[in-house]
Amino acid sequence: MQYFSTRGRGEGVSAAQAIAQGICSDGGLFVPETFPRVSAEELSGLDYPGRAARIMAPYLSDFSGEELRESVFRAYGGEKFSGGDPAPLTALSGGLSVLELWHGPTCAFKDMALQLLPQLLTRSLRKIRAGKDALILVATSGDTGKAALEGFRDVPGTRVLVFYPQHGVSALQERQMRTQEGGNVSVVGVRGNFDDAQTGVKRIFGDEAIRRKVGERGLMLSSANSINWGRLLPQIVYYFSAWCDLLKSGSVRPGEEVNFCVPTGNFGDILAAYYAKRMGLPVRRLICASNANDVLTQFLTTGVYDRNRAFHPTISPSMDILVSSNLERLLFDLTGGDGARVSAWMQELAENGTYRVDPETFRRVREIFRASSCSDAETKEEIREAYGEHRYLCDPHTAVAMRACGRYLAGTGDGTHTVVVSTASPFKFAPDVLEALGGEAAGDVFRAVERLSEKTGAPVPAPIASLEKKPLRFSEVCGKDEMGTAVLRAAGAGG
Repeated sequence: MQYFSTRGRGEGVSAAQAIAQGICSDGGLFVPETFPRVSAEELSGLDYPGRAARIMAPYLSDFSGEELRESVFRAYGGEKFSGGDPAPLTALSGGLSVLELWHGPTCAFKDMALQLLPQLLTRSLRKIRAGKDALILVATSGDTGKAALEGFRDVPGTRVLVFYPQHGVSALQERQMRTQEGGNVSVVGVRGNFDDAQTGVKRIFGDEAIRRKVGERGLMLSSANSINWGRLLPQIVYYFSAWCDLLKSGSVRPGEEVNFCVPTGNFGDILAAYYAKRMGLPVRRLICASNANDVLTQFLTTGVYDRNRAFHPTISPSMDILVSSNLERLLFDLTGGDGARVSAWMQELAENGTYRVDPETFRRVREIFRASSCSDAETKEEIREAYGEHRYLCDPHTAVAMRACGRYLAGTGDGTHTVVVSTASPFKFAPDVLEALGGEAAGDVFRAVERLSEKTGAPVPAPIASLEKKPLRFSEVCGKDEMGTAVLRAAGAGG
C-alpha cells in the first residue's frame, strides 16, 4: 500500500514512511492509494485485537502479520482497558446505542489509537532505517495530549512534546498532563487557543531550519495528532467492531445499515467512520455533532468553511476548534483525488480564513453527512435528560452528540439503528456534569469527582482516582510564536 499527499499525488511512500514522517513535505496529509474492502460479517467471531489486525493489515503491507498481531496485542490486550473490552456498546432504547471509547488508561477515546501508535511508529522508524529517534510533537485540545504522553511514556527511541492551550482544557485534563510520568516527556502550555497550538505545530513541521537543528541532534520530527495516518487508522476499527457487536446481539441483520453520531472538532473521529464506510461497512448517515464552535456544522450544511468567527471556550473543550485538519482528507476523497483543488482550498483558508467547495463536491458531502450544534446550556440539559431518561451518565462531549442525534432522529423519522460515540469518561468533566445534574460544583475538581460518584453511584475510574496525589512536574508556558524555541530545547538544540 502506497500513500500520497492530499495536495498533489506526487511520489508515493510506504506505510512506514507515512507513519514516521507524520505530515507530507508539501503540508498535505497522507492518504492511502485505495480503500480495501472488508466484510464486517467475517469479523464478528473475532475479539477486538483480532478485528484490528484484520482491518489494518491491507494498509500496513510492509508490516508482517506477526508484527501487526504483536502490536495490537500490546495495545489492546492485558488489562489496559477496564472490563476487558476496549470498545463496549451500551444499549439505551428505541434503536439507540452508545459506543464507549473511554475505558483506557487516560479515560478518553484517544487511547484507542494512542496505545497502538507507539508500536507502529517505533517499528516504522526501524523499517525506514531512519537512524534517528523520533521527537513527537502534539497539539492538544485536551485528551490527545495525555493519551500521547501515556502511550509513548518511556518508549525507547522516542521523545514527546505536548502543547496545550493554557486556559483551554479542563482542570482535570491539565492535571493529567502536568503530572505525567516518564523520562522522555515534556508539556508546555501555550498562551492562546487550540488552533494557535495546532497552527504552531504545523508551522514547525514546515520550518527547514528547525528540522535541520533537530536532525543534528539525532532526531526526526513526527506527530501523534490525527494528521498522522498511524493515529487515524486504528480509529476505523471501532466502527467495524461496533457493527459486529450489534450483529451478535441481534440489533441489526447481516448487511443492515446503521448511523453513527460523532462529537468532533478536528474531524478525525468522524473521518474514520467515513473510511469504514468506504471499506464496506454498512453505514447510512454520519451525524457530525459540534458545540458553539460550529464551523463544521456550517460547512456540512452550506458547503462554506469559515473560521472567521468568534472562538467560544465551552464545557466540551476537546471540540473547541475552528480549523479542522482532517476535513482536508475528506475533500481529497470526494473530489476523486484532486490534489490541486484541495491545495487551492487550503490556500484560501490560510490566506482568507474561508473557502467554498464546488456544488458537486457539496452534493457528495450531503449524501452521507448531517450536522448539528448546541450551546453549553443545551449540553447540560442533555446530560440531565440522558441521566433522567436512561440512567446514562455522560460527559459534555457525548452529550453534544446525544443532542445532535435526538434532533436528527426527530427531524427525519429515520428508523435506522443509531450509535452515539461516547468519547470521554464523565468524571474527566466532573464539575460540569455534577452541576448539570443539580449538584453543587464548588470546590476543587477532586471534590466534584467524589460528589458525582456519591450522587450517581458510578465508580470513579482508577486513573482519575489516583491523580490527586501525583506531583506536578511541568509548568512551562510559552507564546504561540515561541513554540519553535520550546521544540529546540526539547531536542537539546539550544533555543
